Amino acid sequence: MPISTPLLDTISYPADLRRLKHEDLLQVASELRAETIDAASQSGGHFGAGLGVVELTVALHYVYNTPADRLIWDVSHQAYPHKILTGRRDRIRQIRQSDGLYGFTKRAESEYDPFGAAHSSTSISAGLGMAVARDLKGADNHVISVIGDGSMSAGMAYEAMNNAGARDSRMLVVLNDNGMSIAPGVGALTNYLSWLVSTHPFLSLRDIALQLSKKFPKTLRTAAERVDEYARGMVMGGTLFEELGFYYVGPVDGHDLETLVPILENIREAKEVGPVLLHVVTEKGKGHPFSDTNKEKHHAVGKFDPVTFDVKKGTSNAPSYTSVFARSLISHAEADDKIIAITAAMPSGTGVDKFEEHFPDRTFDVGIAEQHAVTFAAGMATEGFKPFAAIYSTFLQRAYDQVVHDVALQKLPVRFAIDRAGLVGQDGATHAGSFDVAYLACLPNMMVMAAGDEADLMHMVSTAVEYDDGPCAFRYPRGEGMGVEMPETGTPLEIGKGRIMVEGNKVALLNLGGRLGTCLKAAEDLKQRGISTTVADARFAKPLDTDLIATLVKNHELVITIEEGSIGGFSSHVLHYLAANGLLQGGAVVKPMTLPDAFIGHGAPDWQYRQARLEADDIVVEVLRGLKLDEKVLEFAARN
Repeated sequence: MPISTPLLDTISYPADLRRLKHEDLLQVASELRAETIDAASQSGGHFGAGLGVVELTVALHYVYNTPADRLIWDVSHQAYPHKILTGRRDRIRQIRQSDGLYGFTKRAESEYDPFGAAHSSTSISAGLGMAVARDLKGADNHVISVIGDGSMSAGMAYEAMNNAGARDSRMLVVLNDNGMSIAPGVGALTNYLSWLVSTHPFLSLRDIALQLSKKFPKTLRTAAERVDEYARGMVMGGTLFEELGFYYVGPVDGHDLETLVPILENIREAKEVGPVLLHVVTEKGKGHPFSDTNKEKHHAVGKFDPVTFDVKKGTSNAPSYTSVFARSLISHAEADDKIIAITAAMPSGTGVDKFEEHFPDRTFDVGIAEQHAVTFAAGMATEGFKPFAAIYSTFLQRAYDQVVHDVALQKLPVRFAIDRAGLVGQDGATHAGSFDVAYLACLPNMMVMAAGDEADLMHMVSTAVEYDDGPCAFRYPRGEGMGVEMPETGTPLEIGKGRIMVEGNKVALLNLGGRLGTCLKAAEDLKQRGISTTVADARFAKPLDTDLIATLVKNHELVITIEEGSIGGFSSHVLHYLAANGLLQGGAVVKPMTLPDAFIGHGAPDWQYRQARLEADDIVVEVLRGLKLDEKVLEFAARN
């Protein structure tokens, strides 16, 4: 049934919204929430965060003169309502598709997106940069950074606030406190935010906030009344934010437009005040249509029926790599009480939530704080524990200094379980696991593995459990495995040794990681063309299986390395070894196939790998070219 949105239909851009009366905003918010839900039913995507900030989005665009006033959404999971109000409603149902809107804010997409985001805790730093640039230019626009309480657990947010407070720069930080980030909030800070209340006058703004707080729903008002003792242990009785140089306003009910709009208007007009922090309390997923109230589950959803609200699920007989990792680690932890699981606010995404069900005392979610997670794991390793830091490839980038100095340099046996290796589909370039082999395999003392299939992942978990000679990492892709036969338990691998999957004598495909199935498919195609092909799975990017590599080069005319990683990764190590040992002269032609030196846009994974030229057909073309069968390439292209 089509939804009715008569008032929203009159709004193409925020300027249209600002022509409305205050009393119309509640209807706009109601229609905007309905539109967001209906769009998500067709596209899926990050859902709960956007529903939680519908009223806040309306209020900010109503009060501030966007895009002249800069509105920055931290992470920007919550930006779907923002996109609907800023000229992109007609494309919202194609969000995260290859020819549709990006799932996060993107500068190239709209002038209403002043800063691209997808990793957390960057909004205050970016906003401060814009505010200082404004002052240097002599301009007078406003800068607003919206950040969630989960993102506030990352140190970068406090570095930015400390700098902003010291400069006394005029900007607004809106702290969207929904009591959770992707998973329930953790740590003393999130508990602090849940009951933080102001007790000092804040000029006229603070007085307004205190008066309006009396209009809170009873649950919020009761929570606020419990916080009289919040200042214990705080210097001079001031809040943490005040000590950083911010004027604190709140907490404010983030769903009450009668509260939000006048407070924002007063903050907008108080130009003599420096940085302000407005603390709004919201409900993530507010108004979601599902009977299940698990908030984490509704952070992101697949497509669903807009009438029954049944989520549409694909069918697969193969387990996901994430679930294989979780089951394997649980199995080992039952026999080894030194095994610890650590995640940085992604328990379900990494499978650590399953581990926690069995071993709650050995599971640690440290919040959105990857740097801390790595050094925390290093500290545990010094005491004889076996920490498994389960972190997405894209997020591990944020802790690189800690990986180098706190782990590798000290040769501490931290185990890095790197989920989302390679291209990850609709989340796009910001979440792709493109660089981890390049940035890890160059480190002394680091051992790096990559699973070619889900059974091999089990063996790599077993290998990591037994490996105490230093840090190690094993990477694996997003999604389902290949459907291979699974062993009862994993078996530790011989360090630095690969495997032969298919024997041939003319061409060798040397795979690392999740393109193994693609290589096998290409080899079958080449076999039909009369080209005998070996498929080898390296398993290890470091240390290399140099015996295997040397044998492939000596016994084949053409060797192609294939990896779902960037230039500078596995192939670079292979070519360096071959060149250093004189194995490139007179032997096989060696060609690398990697991800291109470019950021691949969002879309379905198979579309992304076609763009990257890492599908089976691309391998066949590379083989034909390598064998100088150019006419065969033309024939192949004509048929395909």
